Amino acid sequence: MLTFNIRGENIEVTDAIRDYVQKRISKLEKYFENNVEAIAHVNLKVYQNKTAKVEVTIPLPYLTLRAEETSPDLYASVDLVTDKLERQIRKFKTKVNRKSREKGYKNLDFVPADTDDKASDDSNDLQVVRTKRVSLKPMDNEEAILQMDMLGHDFFIYQDAETDGVSIVYRRNDGRYGLIEAGDEA
Repeated sequence: MLTFNIRGENIEVTDAIRDYVQKRISKLEKYFENNVEAIAHVNLKVYQNKTAKVEVTIPLPYLTLRAEETSPDLYASVDLVTDKLERQIRKFKTKVNRKSREKGYKNLDFVPADTDDKASDDSNDLQVVRTKRVSLKPMDNEEAILQMDMLGHDFFIYQDAETDGVSIVYRRNDGRYGLIEAGDEA
């Protein structure tokens, strides 16, 4: 069963908006087994140019579903993000169910896939086509960004010179940079 955490940025979340979001995203529940409890985190943003962005994250014990869509209409963005999440689920539900059964995971249960579901039969989508081994060099994140840009990549993995941990810098969709620091959870 999905519960909702809906918040707005530059917009008041009215009852009508809340009801619409819950109604549309609740349609995803048909893909989950009855015992799955999840929280759908929905972030609604309206920009000065009147475009609306909807971000939805649904963390599950061993999987996180996430999608975002932007359009001139808030309700259209909700529809688009729901469709995107549904495509994600339909594409991966067979593989996820198979892996969860093999590894004994619980609460990851999608409803079993239809055997005629073409999206779930395409195993080439998740096939590793190249493996590359790298030596991690100690550096700071500025040097890592320079290396990434020099190579023309969208991400770069390196050893943080200060912490000695593994870090990844990446180029975000907005053109700025992000940093992922690997390590034990705090």
